[in-house]
Amino acid sequence: MELNKLSPAAGSTKEAYRKGRGAGSGNGKTAGRGHKGQKARSGGGTRVGFEGGQMPLARRVPKRGFNNIFAKPMEIINLSALNLFEDGEIVTADALLAKGILSKCEYGYKVLGNGNVTKKVTVQANAFSQAAKEAIEAAGGKAEVI
Repeated sequence: MELNKLSPAAGSTKEAYRKGRGAGSGNGKTAGRGHKGQKARSGGGTRVGFEGGQMPLARRVPKRGFNNIFAKPMEIINLSALNLFEDGEIVTADALLAKGILSKCEYGYKVLGNGNVTKKVTVQANAFSQAAKEAIEAAGGKAEVI
């Protein structure tokens, strides 16, 4: 194989379609833009979200509250997920990812109190609900905030 002999596979490339190059080209005169009107003009067309002068949907729908665009949302797990670990094991984000309990953990995770925990595990999380912390400690484990 030589660089000067490389070429694309047969049929994988098309000839450039030249618009507005005469009647014989099959796309001459108006070049597929139709006759007159806003879309036929150069620079013609409307901006994104324009609804012909009607109040756009983005302005008709009421806005409520505050949405922090810089928020770093945490993943959540419940106490019942901690039973997949053995006694004395340390539960970290990496361990949860390895077991498939979490599929991603970009900004950390929070443990919530749904279900019950029966194993004595040390849980290292970014946050705990009060109920989750109490349940982990009642089972003989530790809840460590990292």
